[in-house]
Amino acid sequence: MKRPRQTRRALLAALCLIPVAAVAAWQFIPPGRDGLVTVQVSRADIESSVTALGTLQPRRYVDVGAQASGQIQKIHVEVGDVVKEGQLLVEIDPSTQQAKLDAGRFSVENLKAQLQEQRAQHDLARQKYQRQQNLAAGGATREEDVQTAQAELRATQARVDMFQAQIRQAEASLRSDQAELGYTRIYAPMAGTVVALDAREGQTLNAQQQTPLILRIAKLSPMTVWAEVSEADIGHVKPGMHAWFTTLSGGARRWTSTVRQILPVPPKPLDQTSQGGGSPASTSKSGSARVVLYTVLLDVDNADNALMAEMTTQVFFVANQAQNVLTAPIAALQAGTQSDRQTAQVVASNGSIEQRNVRTGISDRLRVQILDGLQEGDHLLIGPVDGSGG
Repeated sequence: MKRPRQTRRALLAALCLIPVAAVAAWQFIPPGRDGLVTVQVSRADIESSVTALGTLQPRRYVDVGAQASGQIQKIHVEVGDVVKEGQLLVEIDPSTQQAKLDAGRFSVENLKAQLQEQRAQHDLARQKYQRQQNLAAGGATREEDVQTAQAELRATQARVDMFQAQIRQAEASLRSDQAELGYTRIYAPMAGTVVALDAREGQTLNAQQQTPLILRIAKLSPMTVWAEVSEADIGHVKPGMHAWFTTLSGGARRWTSTVRQILPVPPKPLDQTSQGGGSPASTSKSGSARVVLYTVLLDVDNADNALMAEMTTQVFFVANQAQNVLTAPIAALQAGTQSDRQTAQVVASNGSIEQRNVRTGISDRLRVQILDGLQEGDHLLIGPVDGSGG
């Protein structure tokens, strides 16, 4: 019965000695390289970039509306259909426009008939005036009768001119009525894809106040990225600058492009724009809550239709880049006295630590280019040397 108790006591004593031995080893045995958290200097591609979120939109599109009022009789396309320029898209009930056109034609015919009557009256007045002139030459009529005949001739000529003007006016209205009748058949103004349809067959349109929108046609290649860049970063983005972006559905695929345009004014709702003599600050949020984003436009080819409207993109505007250069993690470097000078703690194979001055270059916020002071394969210590020595 005594042996088990002695065995348990020996085990407890051994367990108590383990922490003591560990502390003694940590205090008196020099730390080796394997006991330190290090990273290695290696070669890699690196780029310095400005990041932003964006949205994809077609570069070219057109909203097709109705210029004629009436009920939609037939819609010949659906969303996703590819259409050609001049293709019939929508038919609107033309009965009202046709009746107006017919009335205009009848009005023109009526005016032309009245013009013929006035021309006959004008011919008769001219004959009377000539007869009065002949009689006056022989002294067989009064001067008053000659003047009356001349006035009648001028009056009939004025009525002829008036009816001719009325006919021209009626013919202009007739052409307008013909155009309105043509508006009841809506054709595609350009080739592309129907990306939106906002009307239904049987729906009544009223084009008197504003143009009702029926559908949208867009060319899906090229597409435009509308990137929103923060006020702090917009100064680093320039037209013609190289950029690339990814999408949520594209996985690791990258699309490359260049900056086409930087819009000079941040997007703002119409009810927040300055009017009259107010200052811009009077309609903007003040304080730290005010976030200003500027829109940057990039065009990209979409031949395989992998990009779709309203997709979210993460855009990288490349300010500088280098390939196959020495790099090290930023966490392994400490700030120096100059912007391009930093210090690193290099761990030798025997565990000794050497502090070196390092000249750096491009940084991508995770790694930094090493221009001088380190060699490929060097091991750098992360954290202070005596952080765990006590």
